[in-house]
Amino acid sequence: MKTINAIKYIFSLIGVSLLIGALLLFWHTSSFVDQATRAQGTVVDLVESRSDKSTTYRPVVRFVTEAGQQIEFTSSSGTNPPSYSVNESVTVLYLPAEPQDASLTGFFDLWGGVMITGGLGGVFFLIGAGFFLYDSLRRRKEQFLIQHGIPIDTEFQGVELNKSIRVGGRHPFRVVTQWLNPQTSELHVFTSNNLWFDPTRFIQARRITVFIHQDNPGRYYVDLSFLPKLASP
Repeated sequence: MKTINAIKYIFSLIGVSLLIGALLLFWHTSSFVDQATRAQGTVVDLVESRSDKSTTYRPVVRFVTEAGQQIEFTSSSGTNPPSYSVNESVTVLYLPAEPQDASLTGFFDLWGGVMITGGLGGVFFLIGAGFFLYDSLRRRKEQFLIQHGIPIDTEFQGVELNKSIRVGGRHPFRVVTQWLNPQTSELHVFTSNNLWFDPTRFIQARRITVFIHQDNPGRYYVDLSFLPKLASP
């Protein structure tokens, strides 16, 4: 449980930080574009950048500023296959006070950092927010069933491991009960929310209360309020 809580807070925090970073990058790039001077440049070389999984090519561009200064810079973004070829004429943006920090006018050259940072931030934030949303909806469902559902007396069947979930090398436990609907003669099996301790020794009675929706027994809440609360480490 502590691990899951840590994950949702960490993912949310990383997501928010990356989204803020993307917003700052957007403002910085927008300001640069608004203030920059245009010049025509030429691709003089392609620099090969290798990583464990891929190889990309970054163009080396040479241009002359309005003040007559010759500048050569390497683009911060690379692609495979190369987006530019040697001797290709390109448009360059630069600030007269800092011409060495020039940029090509291609969309990814200008906005690639914003897209990548914002995309990663969105993914992390959605994962973290998803945990919070799931917990909120689960609690609302439980409260609704406790207040408006029909309590039924079910027979305790046992405790099982929920092997579809694994956190820190452990699977959570679930209490399983069953109930025979006297009106339809249908047998219903109920499983509790996940527990991060084995509750077997604490279940003395063979009967456990389950709250079911009056129109749909498939919506239910297994009441385990009689179990001890797991202490925080």
